Amino acid sequence: MKSTLDGKVCIVTGAASGIGKRIAEVYAQAGGKVVIADLNLDAATAVAKELTDAGGQAMAVAMDVTDEQQVIDGVAKVVAQYGQVDVLVSNAGIQIINKVTDFTLTDWRKLIAIHLDGAFLTTRECMRDMEKRKAPGAIIYMGSVHSHEASKLKSAYVAAKHGLLGLARTVAKEGAEFGIRANVICPGFVRTPLVDKQIPEQAKELGISEDDVVKKVMLKDTVDGEFTTVDDVANLALFLAAFETNALTGQSIDISHGWMML
Repeated sequence: MKSTLDGKVCIVTGAASGIGKRIAEVYAQAGGKVVIADLNLDAATAVAKELTDAGGQAMAVAMDVTDEQQVIDGVAKVVAQYGQVDVLVSNAGIQIINKVTDFTLTDWRKLIAIHLDGAFLTTRECMRDMEKRKAPGAIIYMGSVHSHEASKLKSAYVAAKHGLLGLARTVAKEGAEFGIRANVICPGFVRTPLVDKQIPEQAKELGISEDDVVKKVMLKDTVDGEFTTVDDVANLALFLAAFETNALTGQSIDISHGWMML
C-alpha cells in the first residue's frame, strides 16, 4: 500500500494546534496539499506558512465548523484553489468538564455543535464535491476512547464522541458506491493543551491531586502508563487517508496504549 498522499487535497479542521497541526504536518510531508481550517485564521495562516516554507503545499481557511455558511464557503475556496477535496479530517473539538447535574444547556449545545454539527457540515460539503466528481475519498473523524467508554464529568463529550461512530458508519454506507471511506480514530489521552487544561479541573472536581488525575484516572487502564502521542495519531491518520479501498471503512480504530481493546 502506498504510504504517500501523492498530491491529494486534505482538509484538516482545528489544524492550527495540537493533534490537527501534527496531522497537517505529516500529510504535507507525505505529499498532500493541506488545508489548515481553523477558527483562528492568523494561527492557521502561520501553520500554512510553516508547511510551505518546509517545501510542502498548504493554504489556510477561516472555519467555524458550527457556522454552515463558513463551512460552505471554506470548502468552496479549497475547490477553487486546488480543484477538489480528497481527504477530510474532522478534528476540531473542545472539552467541558462538569457533573451532569451542573451542566448548563448552553455548554451542552456548544460542545455538541462543535463535535457533531461540525462533523456533519464538513462531511456534507466534502462529500458533495466527491460525489459530483464521482471520485473516491477518505473522511476521518477524531473520536476518542470515549467513543466506546464513559468517564465521570464528560457527559456531553462522551455523547458527542459516541455520535461520531453513527455518523461514520452511515457515511461509509452512503459513500461506498463512490469509494468514499469513513473511519473514526479513537485516541486515549494525548498530552495536548486540551488535556493539560483538564488535569487541574478534574483534580478540583474529584478532590484528588493532579498527579493522581494523571496516574489513577487518565492512564490507569493503559498497559504501560503512557500517554498516546500526537505522532501516534497523525501516523494513523496518514494510514487511513492513504488506504484506497472499501475494505477499511465504517470502522473505529483505538489508539490508546491498550486502554480500550476492541
